[in-house]
Amino acid sequence: MKKIYSLLVIALIAFNLQAQVDRSKMPEAGPLPEINLSEPQRFELKNGLKVLVVENHKLPRVSIQLIIDNPPVAEGNKAGVSSFVSSLLGNGSTSISKDDFNEELDFMGASMAFGSESASAFALSKYFPRIVELLADASINPNFTQEEFDKEKEKILTGLKADEKNVSNIASKVQSTLAYGQKHPYGEQVTEETINNISLQDVKQFYNDYFVPANAYMVIIGDVEYKEAKKLVKENFVAWTKATPPSFSLATPKDVQYTQINFIDAPNAVQSEIAVENLVNLKKSDPDYLAALMANRILGGGGSARLFLNLREDKAYTYGSYSSIGNDKNSVSRFRAYASVRNAVTDSAVVQILSEIDKIASTPVSEKELSAAKAAYIGNFIMALEKPSTIANYALNIETEGLDKDYYKTYLEKVNAITIADVENAAKKYFKSSNARIVVTGKGSDVLENLEKVTFKGQSVPVKYYDRYGNAVEKPKYDIAIPEGVDANKVLADYVAAIGGKAKLESVTSSYIQAKATVQGQELLLEMKKTTSNQFMQNVSMMGNSVSKQVLDGDSGFMIVQGRKMDMQEAQLSAIKAESAPFPELNFLNGGATLTGIEDFDGTKAYVIKFTDTKSAAYNTKTGLKIADITTTPQGSATISYTDYKEVSGIQFPFVWKQAMGPQKFDFNVTEIKVNEGVTAEDFK
Repeated sequence: MKKIYSLLVIALIAFNLQAQVDRSKMPEAGPLPEINLSEPQRFELKNGLKVLVVENHKLPRVSIQLIIDNPPVAEGNKAGVSSFVSSLLGNGSTSISKDDFNEELDFMGASMAFGSESASAFALSKYFPRIVELLADASINPNFTQEEFDKEKEKILTGLKADEKNVSNIASKVQSTLAYGQKHPYGEQVTEETINNISLQDVKQFYNDYFVPANAYMVIIGDVEYKEAKKLVKENFVAWTKATPPSFSLATPKDVQYTQINFIDAPNAVQSEIAVENLVNLKKSDPDYLAALMANRILGGGGSARLFLNLREDKAYTYGSYSSIGNDKNSVSRFRAYASVRNAVTDSAVVQILSEIDKIASTPVSEKELSAAKAAYIGNFIMALEKPSTIANYALNIETEGLDKDYYKTYLEKVNAITIADVENAAKKYFKSSNARIVVTGKGSDVLENLEKVTFKGQSVPVKYYDRYGNAVEKPKYDIAIPEGVDANKVLADYVAAIGGKAKLESVTSSYIQAKATVQGQELLLEMKKTTSNQFMQNVSMMGNSVSKQVLDGDSGFMIVQGRKMDMQEAQLSAIKAESAPFPELNFLNGGATLTGIEDFDGTKAYVIKFTDTKSAAYNTKTGLKIADITTTPQGSATISYTDYKEVSGIQFPFVWKQAMGPQKFDFNVTEIKVNEGVTAEDFK
């Protein structure tokens, strides 16, 4: 007889099942999954190339990775030559042109990439024979031409020029330079001078010296047969001439003797780049390697780590704070704890980062923190096993790092066995607050006064000064003398005269400006309308949809953010009223503004005028033109830089606006400006 259950019975069954679960106890973790990594089959060519093959017939694809495991190379006064090798490799070969090479790869749906000491390929397994042939040909018979060299040189020099004002890039490079030294491979910097020292012959020589098979490993993974792989590799790579790279000794970098701040002045910085760093001698084969990774994970490994919770969630100093620890079998590596913070809290952020480093090295972590860190590593490890590149890297690590053959098969057990004491010991050994190098790259005129007052554990932290290349310099001077007779009124009068004159500007009753920017491939449209009657409208839209809108009409105004409309409060109304006129400076010609000094803006000296507690502007000391608006709030500062002035209706307007707030940067290019037209009363409703 068929059983029919009522809803009540079903509910009772569900209730009884629920009652059997004790929710006061955390469920016990299930057993660790068994890790089955395919054992590579190996062979070696007479020239020294070692080949590992892992057959995996689940999908009809294959990956090839070629790694030349040379020690790091110092490039000296020709720093950047390896970049040329990376870029010029893969431009076909001596037997096939660049265009034909790329066209054939496209036809097969394959990809191929090259580094100065590496190469890789990914393709469907049915094309495996041809892919091996092309990879070998491009690797062994590179097509280094003067034409391609000249193109690459121009690209590198253009990139260096673009990076001159990029504070985060400057910070990253100088942190490495100060840690390792200017002559160490990890500390040397590529400059316009070193690039100009490099010739095509230098590129060929570097390739001949270091792209050699003595320390080369090839890992082939995918839907291939071992015998076929062995046959094809031998046929195509036997021509690779046997050679050994030049050998030389590297100087061993050393930590600073005492905790100190190394400051790099970046006048255009809208926030400070902080890195608390020290050198570590850590290898993958070290017994405490995984414990060190676990300690780093707890300290700064993500959004639930201590640095993030402290500096972002608790203090709101930054968008995020993290840490990292490196490993290197050939040299020392680095531990770094870092953040990009508001100028106003630079000194406080330094102290908080030092405190977190000191705390994890002196106080045991909690069981909850350790369990969460283990779970993250275990989850990431298991997910990574789905990628062929992961299997290749594991196979290479076993070959090149001196790891046990079952290192990755027993990886989860090793992670699970880490104790609280192991984490504490690793933190004590590798994280240093007593002789830490604190590298701060930022706007000295805003942050130095407080940085020089930093103390940690009752001791003053001295400040030393460096340029962007790691050279010691004198303390920057910001008290540039203001010329006699120059005050706020004169600066503003000169600006008004420079853009068209007072009479011309006073004849303007309205202005309309449209500009466009590209953010992550999407176009942003900015529309701004102003009148002399306390009317203002600014709308930023994307794909026809408004992202944010601000409207002022006399004594009332509102904002629309992500579709939500909000009336402006008194402070907001006051701030927008001050900006609502087409040329707000006219309102301050007879007083109300203050000249605070002369500052450097991207290499340009500018008078800084303060209008309110939150609003300032910078005016070129030579041309009188406004080069920046600066808005300061408790959350940080936002700067809009102005360049490319052009005349419209007899008035000079900037046609390029570069806006920066925190890590966000937008370059708006003005597409249309109208004076005394294009604005109606309906625009402010």
